[in-house]
Amino acid sequence: MPSSTSRRTVIKAGAVFLALGVTSCTAVPAPSPTSGSPSATAAPEPAAAFNFGTAAQPLGLDPALSNDVESQRITRQILEGLVGVDQVTGKPTPLLATEWAESNEGRSYTFKLRTDVVFQDGTPFNADAVCTNFNRWFAFSPELRRQAPGSSFKDVFKAHSDEPELSIFKSCTAVSADTVQIDLTQRFTAFLQALTLPAFAIASPAALAAGTAEVLDQNRGGQPVSVFGTSPVGTGPFSLASWDEGSVTLATNTSYWGERGQIATINFVAYDHPQARLQALLDGKIDGYDAVTVGNFDQLVKRGKQIVQRDPFSVMYVGINQDIPVLKNLKVRQAIEMAIDKETLIRRFFIDNTAKATQFVPPKISGFNNDAPELGHDPAKAKEYLEEGGYAGEELKFYYPLNVTRPYLPTPEKVYAEISRQLTAVGVNIRPVPVDWADGYLQKVQSPGDHALHLLGWNGSYSDADNFVGPLFGEKNGEFGYHDPQVFSKINRARGLPEGEERDEQYHTINAQIAATVPAVPVAFPISALALSDRVLSYPASPVLNEVFTKVQLKP
Repeated sequence: MPSSTSRRTVIKAGAVFLALGVTSCTAVPAPSPTSGSPSATAAPEPAAAFNFGTAAQPLGLDPALSNDVESQRITRQILEGLVGVDQVTGKPTPLLATEWAESNEGRSYTFKLRTDVVFQDGTPFNADAVCTNFNRWFAFSPELRRQAPGSSFKDVFKAHSDEPELSIFKSCTAVSADTVQIDLTQRFTAFLQALTLPAFAIASPAALAAGTAEVLDQNRGGQPVSVFGTSPVGTGPFSLASWDEGSVTLATNTSYWGERGQIATINFVAYDHPQARLQALLDGKIDGYDAVTVGNFDQLVKRGKQIVQRDPFSVMYVGINQDIPVLKNLKVRQAIEMAIDKETLIRRFFIDNTAKATQFVPPKISGFNNDAPELGHDPAKAKEYLEEGGYAGEELKFYYPLNVTRPYLPTPEKVYAEISRQLTAVGVNIRPVPVDWADGYLQKVQSPGDHALHLLGWNGSYSDADNFVGPLFGEKNGEFGYHDPQVFSKINRARGLPEGEERDEQYHTINAQIAATVPAVPVAFPISALALSDRVLSYPASPVLNEVFTKVQLKP
């Protein structure tokens, strides 16, 4: 059984404590845990307020349409899916479904649903609600997908209802009020793990209708969102209380079916700059923050603050757009790869133990290829390849984000400056194009356009190689202009293979072919880290960022 190891490292005043767990990408039907039923001693009512510093405002709060980290961090508290993630093993675990069974050679799944669960608007959760959500995602129109490139359904299921012959999703049937059947057109080995994505959290059908969820006629920070996307309703332990220009506030859901923990109010406060987050923690304004940078790390240790590290589960890369004519030439793309000094970038801008990337699947995921081809850092050869590839000094627009910190990109402006210097040194004519993250950076670099190069990364959401290569390289997209029908076909085949040696070998081949054609340059598998105040006893750090705040433990 393929597996990966997840690490939680807590550093305080120079001491290091290490706990190990195993993360598996194999899922089997699981028994239901206790579902929050009353015990002999009732748990006390949540009473604490918890302030958490984020690196940016969310781009929207409809998880089906917004897949950025800060949006998902919040929607994970409000909405739940059928399947959760075990914090120790990483296996799919019961959430809104208490158990499941696979049939028809992996093309059909039957889920038994948790009963007596209500949405935060008081409407019942049942099989009809589940199918309303699946049918909604399947029916997303091309125009809606263009407006909201953060939709994940196509990345996972390959196509929507306008191309049913290409889709892995076939249908959702409410067998009874507490039983739902989901049929697929082909076997999809990582189906249960994919359902742990925030994108497949179940929303209240009444709220979707009332919030005209498919009409993106609202605007938040320059992003088009629906009314529902500003006021989501799910079954989760917290509900939205307010969302203003600088913060999002959640309140405990008094009708929640499970354990509600200690926290009654969460305030997610956005700080664009790492130093501002650090200072807010030192001043006692926040209880914790994500995306600790190299510059913050030593200061936190010296002040005795807790640092919790996550195992690398993301990849940072330089994207190359082959729709730009000069970048169609493989030699030119290879020259760009050889010009980039990954070791220097990692040493200067990433937390210790960040690993150099030669492919897009992290080392602890089954399918990682130990022998993926790598050209290495060779400026002299890069110059030769530019000449052989016919590069004549054409200006290349290099997009990079401002005012944001991502788990895979802690200091984008500094990383850009160094990469730009390295490329210029071998003769590449760079035109910098800085774009504020909140001004639609993601949409600009993931849609067809004039971006020749860009900085971005991919944060894995479940433990399977398909979660990395599928969304990035499973079909031609506007980000890379990459078109390799053979790789597309191999990715599609691999997702249906049962776990084992044949599937791993298929992903080894896929990784090698992607690396050889350089549609992008993978730079690092970054270590990401959180900083916490002494008030926090434990925080549910997760490589896939499945961090629900009912599990935060605070000192009395």
